[in-house]
Amino acid sequence: MPGPPYVIRGSVSLPEAELMWRFSRSSGPGGQHVNTTDSQVELRFDLARTKALPPVWQERAIERLAGRLVDGVVAVRASEHRSQWRNRETAAVRLASLLAEATAPPPRPRRASKVPRGINERRLREKKRRGETKRGRSGRDRDW
Repeated sequence: MPGPPYVIRGSVSLPEAELMWRFSRSSGPGGQHVNTTDSQVELRFDLARTKALPPVWQERAIERLAGRLVDGVVAVRASEHRSQWRNRETAAVRLASLLAEATAPPPRPRRASKVPRGINERRLREKKRRGETKRGRSGRDRDW
């Protein structure tokens, strides 16, 4: 596949030799052109057998993309454009971003913090004041 190397993250990019391309006729805009060209692109990448990703990233990606994998292979389809070339670009970028998201390290766990006493007291004071205001609106104490 000609074009720039599609970087996943850092110095790791999609290896051209491990990408499997499949082309078919696309639906959508294009008129009679659609009936004659194989513009839809399906890009497949064998995530289970690749040597391009570090083992930790590979395990993480397999775990996170488990629902999308078929025999360890992840597939991405693109058919938005009339041109096969642009669909190839779109599919490759989409696969790279999917793998970047799937291999990202998990977020740090949130450290629980205590609510400061001043904030809590202010909240309770405000609640009390609102209650007084609302109590003053009831017609019980009025003598007209």
